[in-house]
Order: sequence, then structure tokens, then C-alpha cells
Amino acid sequence: MGVDLSDLVNATPRTLEDLRGRSIAIDAFNTLYQFLSIIRQPDGTPLMDRQGRVTSHLSGIVYRTTNLLAVGIQPAFVFDGRPPALKGRTIEARGEVKRKAEREWQDALEKGDLPRARTKAMQTSRLTGEMVEQSKRLLGLLGVPWVQAPSEGEAQAAHMARRGDAWAAASQDYDAFLFGAPILVRNLALSGRRKLPRKDVYVDVVPEQLVLDVTLTALGLTRDQLVDVGILMGTDFNKGVHGVGPKKALALVKAHRSLEGALRELGASIEDAERIREIFLRPEVADEYELAWREPDVEGATRMLVDEHDFSAERIEGALRKVLESRKQGGQESLDRWS
Repeated sequence: MGVDLSDLVNATPRTLEDLRGRSIAIDAFNTLYQFLSIIRQPDGTPLMDRQGRVTSHLSGIVYRTTNLLAVGIQPAFVFDGRPPALKGRTIEARGEVKRKAEREWQDALEKGDLPRARTKAMQTSRLTGEMVEQSKRLLGLLGVPWVQAPSEGEAQAAHMARRGDAWAAASQDYDAFLFGAPILVRNLALSGRRKLPRKDVYVDVVPEQLVLDVTLTALGLTRDQLVDVGILMGTDFNKGVHGVGPKKALALVKAHRSLEGALRELGASIEDAERIREIFLRPEVADEYELAWREPDVEGATRMLVDEHDFSAERIEGALRKVLESRKQGGQESLDRWS
């Protein structure tokens, strides 16, 4: 889940139209897990083709990505590589959460409690290697570039934004800020009405923009100190200090100007604190990658989605045509060439 800075930051609401003409490096794993979580049947079952293969991730990619392309946004998906060794504890904990949720999902189904079943099912999502390869293949057919990160995808996306190769990094997590992304976009692929967890309440979800320099100035912190705030709270690489939330962590770092001073006041210690700082401040990233947006391969995308995975031919044609027509209106090559 990353570091939750929501209580400390102020986001600016945006529309997709506001982001027209912008290239955005998207944390692919974060986004695919969102698709696998929310694109489900009422009883929690994910979308599947006739062979029983999960297709929720493909549905999310084709419909959400074509929406972005149609308004003139240039998305580039960044895939995770090898996780840092310190992330092992978090990965294991997430696995246990999924296993517990699977048991509770089945229990809810047996009791006929579909709302609870769907809520529990959303916590069971698993992204397999096969799904990752399918996602990369589909993005290629849609003409959308993807980048393989050597380690954390958010770190690579932040690096691309820092270099100016992307205007912003996009993720639901705030870790991209700790990795140094100058601009973070949230809710890029999740706009619309969403039900709050465990509540019969719906809210409007819109894209949000956060600027790192503005945030640091408002908080009175340097980026190094923001990382220290995250470490005190707990990250994917450490458990944090018990009882220390975002506001207390902020106050401690501002008072002592460093993690070490804050820990002395708390009488606490954090193992591998310097290694965690290194992960955020000097992450393993790649400098060699290609960002090129091409015309979609209509025939290839249709063959993959309709023929191989049983998507509606009419809906896929409509999604792709929307992209092609937007490019025609923007002075791109004629629709006839790509029909």
C-alpha cells in the first residue's frame, strides 16, 4: 500500500481534459491491481473468458487506456522488476491478507451475502506473470509504450518524470513523492463514482495533481525529511514506530530535523533505516528506455481481445475507433488508413 500521506498533502482536482498533451508514466502494477480488484461480478468473481482465464486486467487496460488516448493523454506503463530484499516481509504479509480474504469470501458466498462477498473478493487479487505478459502485449497492440523497471516501478516512473521524459508519475500510492517525482497524478484510471469500503456511500472520484516542491514548502520539509516521515510511519520496507501516524511523524521530524532525533525522543529504533533511505533517495532505475506512441494495431488488438479472450467485438471496435477519431480531429492521419 505504500506510505499514506493523505492527511498531510493537498491535492488539486483535475479533469482528463486538463491533462491533454501530457505524457504520464503510470505505475503498471499499481494500476493492474486496481483493475483486478474492482472489475468483478456482483459476487466478486473476476471477469473471465470462456476458458476460465481472468480478463479483468485486459478489460481495464483497453477501456481505460483508450479513454486516456482519446483525450490526448500519452500514457507509458512502467512495470516492476525485482523487489528490494527489505520488501520481503511486506510481500508475505500481503499474501496472508489475501489468503484470509479468500476464506472470508467463500464464507460470505455460502451465506448468500453478496455485498460482503464482493468486498472480500476485491482483497484477493493476484497479478501473475502471465497477466503481466498479456498486459505488455496488449499495450503494444494499442500503440502504448511500456518500460521494464529493474526494481520498483514507482521509482522508475519518478525517475522518468525527474528527467523530463514524462510530465508526471501516476499511482494511487504516495511513494512516488518519496522517490522524487516532481508531479504525482492520482485517480488517473479510476475517475467516476466509487463506493466507499464497508459503507453504503458513493463518492465522485476525479484525477488529482500534487506537486512535490509545493508540498515540501507547505510542510516545511526537504525531500530527505519527507522520506524520514515515511520511515517513521512505516513503508513497504519497514514496520515504522508503533503509534506514530502522519501528523505525529511530521511534528517529530520538523522538531528534530531528522529521523535519528525523532527516534531518540521516542526511545525507539528502526532496523536498516539507512538502507531504506537509500531505496527512496537513490533507487535502482534504468536510463535506457524508449517512449514512442504509435497508431494502434486494430486488427491485432481485435484478434487478441475478441478472438482469444471473448470480448465484445462491437465494444472493442468502439473503443479503438474513439482513439482513431480523436487523432483524426487533432490533425493526425486519416481514419480511413487505420480502419
